[in-house]
Amino acid sequence: MRKRKQVIFMLPRERLIAAIEHRETDRVPIDLGSTPSSGISAIAYNRLKDHLGIKTGHTRVYDVVQQVCWPEEEILQIFGIDVIDVAIGFNTDPSKWHSVKLSDNSNAEYPWWFHPIEQEDGSLLAYSPDGSIVGKMPVGATFFDQMIFPFLDGYPKDYRKLSDAMEKVIWQALAHSPWDTASDPGFWTILREKAIGSRNNSDKALLIVCGCNLFEWGTFLRRMDNFLMDIYTEQEEVEKLLDALMEKHLTTLEKVCGSVGDTVDIIRFGDDLGMDTGPFMSPEIYRKLFKPRHKALCDYVKKHSRMKTFLHSCGSIYKLIPDLIDAGFDIINPVQTNCVGMGPEKLKKEFGKDITFWGGGVDTRHILNHGTINEVKDDVKTRLEIFSPGGGYVFNPIHNIMPDVPAENIVAAFEACKEFFE
Repeated sequence: MRKRKQVIFMLPRERLIAAIEHRETDRVPIDLGSTPSSGISAIAYNRLKDHLGIKTGHTRVYDVVQQVCWPEEEILQIFGIDVIDVAIGFNTDPSKWHSVKLSDNSNAEYPWWFHPIEQEDGSLLAYSPDGSIVGKMPVGATFFDQMIFPFLDGYPKDYRKLSDAMEKVIWQALAHSPWDTASDPGFWTILREKAIGSRNNSDKALLIVCGCNLFEWGTFLRRMDNFLMDIYTEQEEVEKLLDALMEKHLTTLEKVCGSVGDTVDIIRFGDDLGMDTGPFMSPEIYRKLFKPRHKALCDYVKKHSRMKTFLHSCGSIYKLIPDLIDAGFDIINPVQTNCVGMGPEKLKKEFGKDITFWGGGVDTRHILNHGTINEVKDDVKTRLEIFSPGGGYVFNPIHNIMPDVPAENIVAAFEACKEFFE
């Protein structure tokens, strides 16, 4: 391993911002649970707590679609986590949660509003307030599938009822915190108060998840197969939908920036643009339909706040990264290095000076879930050797830690980060 220059100790928030700005840090900043795409499943979390001998606390499933929970303060301290979700300050009252059994029969808590109904075959159905079945968890599964695609039969004549259609989609119908309380009176004032409280009471960086999906909303509303054809054959209709979405997103961004833009450090957008073998679309289609709108979102944030822009985009997005950088994204996650063109060395060499990679910290298809402790540690340290020089890197596994990951391997991955910088 190359020698690493000694840097004076940094506090978590300082460390994370320095890394994003490609400045030398005392060690790589670490994330676990600051977003619903860099967290841990409730089942894996329960096993982790058992492994660590932690008998207190709560496994609170704040993202019920993916069955992801927030890591508690004790875990954050053990693993040296540098960033937290500002939403962790919401729904702290125990009355906002109710006890459930997960699919492995371990204990957890769901938000007060989430009461899926078990069917005769053992599957679970999730309902929207109007009684629509919006999600289903089949027997043996550990997340809910989308059941309603509002524009499946075609695009509407206008978008006056777009909000109603979006409420039928599982990701909005079962929105995670803090957005599950977004319709409450005084929400934006409360959000600001919670963010200021977190900043004053913690030395960790603060992140807010803000969606603003574009391509993904097309797939949620039209269904993936239809929308993938539409972006080539129905571009006029696609642009009308995207313009309607942008109107909603910019309205939300105005409120987010106005309430926490001077307090929160990172804003996280989402738009899965890649599959295993490459992007879902050609770079030319991305540049025509999505890049100008992504740029408008990033430009708004940078003009009206101090927040860094974070894009969660799964899959092989190598061919799109130059355009994502040009659109104004500061951070890419989850850095799915198992996909075509996404090798760590290649990414760091070509783009490491221009964007921060947040993730890609351990192979989650083969090693984190099936490898030995030593194999996990070796993989983490190899990736740190590639990604860490010169800043521009935040350690996190590739996407969420799934239910099949052994607790000892989770511990090994975060221990390897500590050992690498000792």
